[in-house]
Amino acid sequence: MAQVHPFRAYRYNGSRIFYDRVLTQPYDKISPAAQEKYYAADPHNLIAVEKGRALPDDAPQHNVYTRAAEALAGWIRDQVVVQDAEPSFYAYTQEYTVPGTEERRTRRGLIGAGQLEEYSAGVVFRHEHTLSGPKADRLELLRHTRTHTGQLFMLYSDDQRRVDGILVEVEAEGAPATELRDEYDVVHRLWVVSDPARVAEIQKAMASQKLVIADGHHRYETALSYRNERRKERGAATPNHPPSPGESKPSSEGAPSEPAPYESAMMTFVNTRSEGLTILPTHRLVANLADFSWTTMRRYLEPWFAAEAFPFADAAGQAQARDKFLGRLVEARPLRAIGVYPAPEPGNRAFYVLTLRPGADLSLLLPGVSPLQRQLDVVLLHDGILEPALGITLQTVTAEKNLTYEREAAAALDAVDRGAAQVAFLLNPCDVEQVVRIATSGEVMPQKSTDFYPKLLSGMAMYRVDC
Repeated sequence: MAQVHPFRAYRYNGSRIFYDRVLTQPYDKISPAAQEKYYAADPHNLIAVEKGRALPDDAPQHNVYTRAAEALAGWIRDQVVVQDAEPSFYAYTQEYTVPGTEERRTRRGLIGAGQLEEYSAGVVFRHEHTLSGPKADRLELLRHTRTHTGQLFMLYSDDQRRVDGILVEVEAEGAPATELRDEYDVVHRLWVVSDPARVAEIQKAMASQKLVIADGHHRYETALSYRNERRKERGAATPNHPPSPGESKPSSEGAPSEPAPYESAMMTFVNTRSEGLTILPTHRLVANLADFSWTTMRRYLEPWFAAEAFPFADAAGQAQARDKFLGRLVEARPLRAIGVYPAPEPGNRAFYVLTLRPGADLSLLLPGVSPLQRQLDVVLLHDGILEPALGITLQTVTAEKNLTYEREAAAALDAVDRGAAQVAFLLNPCDVEQVVRIATSGEVMPQKSTDFYPKLLSGMAMYRVDC
């Protein structure tokens, strides 16, 4: 099933830089403020490649993409970035505190070159749709740099934890090759796994796996597009790959013994059966509705949902009610709980936890939704509350006309208090097994259904698809 290969990674030279000054968060998590902070940290910061500045005089011959390629080529030439001597896998751990708690966890992953597959092949599965804009940007960057600096976050499921066992052995045998603490207090460590016996064992263990994209859908589809471009340039598919539509069959003469580098992308594989995997919820904020009324909305929901209220009269009471409300939201998760905090109405200030009434027939509440999707709280919120009760359709969600997103529960509640939102909806996180079941069934989840925490740092390893 999955074909996973070792590769000779390009990595920052620890004798020339400080890792915490040159590595960055993934491109889609870099705000303008973070971009400026990275630029100021070090002239070799990966920001110049991962998400460089656009300049007013940019032109086809000189722009953010050409500058990225020039920066990376210069760093390699000056040995600020160097290539490993042997094809290797890489053990990558992230030690972090679960947001909103004091619990410390460690997530373990394997970095390798995963062979790119069309979704129709039944090897790699997506769990969300993509947008054209980010893919166009990433494709142009890949065309110029010919390097994957960010990692695709892939899930697989192995009860025997065979790869995890190998990685634990490697970690116990010596100090990491790379170690740093990032701006979110996450400690990142990387070890090189080059022993041929271990490499072969990892490949064997991964060969039976199906892969689900946890994070990096846009970059995965970008890598597919780039692969298809390169195949077309060569006029043939690589061995063991049928030609793409419109391609001619390859000649058997001079065929390479191994797939070309662009047939793969750099991926971090995380076992759903191992410890340390955290998914955070993404909460919803509703604003700019002309006639929002919590009383009217609650009346509509009454046949389907029971509402438990946590009222308060002043600031001190609000803090106590909020704590009880948040605790109850987690406690009631098996009952399909959704937290609601509406803007105050006369004589009514409270938090609410909605739970499905016993015996509620979701086929009636969510008639156009598959049985698998009905199990998701985020679908219950969108299709069972936001659209029928508030008129917030898929089109308005896509346009973010009335709906925005917030990861932190406290920030979502504060938005209502500040008058920036008319109502906040709080969710429990979805379960990783739900993600896998939906993805492998060929379905996708709504946008911003999952937030795998923490993010994989860009630049821990780099994969050159053409030199």
